[in-house]
Amino acid sequence: MSLEIVGPEIPFFHREGSTLRPTLASRGPWGEETLSGRAVAGLLGSEIERCHGHPEFVPVRLTVDMFRMSKMATVEISTKILRAGSRIKLVEAEFRNGGEVVAHGLCQFLRRGERPEGAIWQPSDWSVPGPDELPSNEAATSARGLWDVRQMTGDLRKEVRQRRAWLREVRELVEGEPLTPFARVAVAADYASPFSQISPAGLGYINSDLTLYIHRLPEGEWIGFEVVDHGATEGISNSACRVYDQAGAIGSVTIAALSQPRRG
Repeated sequence: MSLEIVGPEIPFFHREGSTLRPTLASRGPWGEETLSGRAVAGLLGSEIERCHGHPEFVPVRLTVDMFRMSKMATVEISTKILRAGSRIKLVEAEFRNGGEVVAHGLCQFLRRGERPEGAIWQPSDWSVPGPDELPSNEAATSARGLWDVRQMTGDLRKEVRQRRAWLREVRELVEGEPLTPFARVAVAADYASPFSQISPAGLGYINSDLTLYIHRLPEGEWIGFEVVDHGATEGISNSACRVYDQAGAIGSVTIAALSQPRRG
């Protein structure tokens, strides 16, 4: 597989009328002619928000099912409002690629409101160095130039331990369309799969879905990941990461995955 570097000036997609054309930045780890889960999930979330977002609503849940391998081919996204209530809005989307529906998205929006009185237990926020306090990890950051990563737990391929890292997207999802806060966390969300599942032997699982939950939109460019759960039986795994910005926790990402021939 080609390991050519893809510069940050190259977006994931070019918009061409009602379709989107993927670039080399969209290429995934499972073959030269396949799209990454980050590109699929990020585009679904971004298009749902572009078509149906509203300042008074927060996109609190994005579920993406990826049931066919996406190809390096023209993409069409269609969306449909399933419910448009005064406090809850539900939108579904299809990711059509090369003439086939290969992924499905479902996004729930909730209206902003007042916080009720009373204290409720929640996990302690992590106390970690900020991204500017950590050295750039060349091995993780290079990854063909696809993102900027600042790891806090050493070499993912040598250590078996809980993992924490900061990730910053370095390019536009669609050319000429700056990343919104929601698009930024949506395109980052699929990182939870390799981050929680790579082993010293390589990446042995491919995720078939992801669900991103957020209770507020992220601030700034950096999204923090902390692996909080992983379990696997007979080639099927579940993993979860808590996600952060530099102000604190913003939500979580959960995934299901299938065993796949290992990649180094």
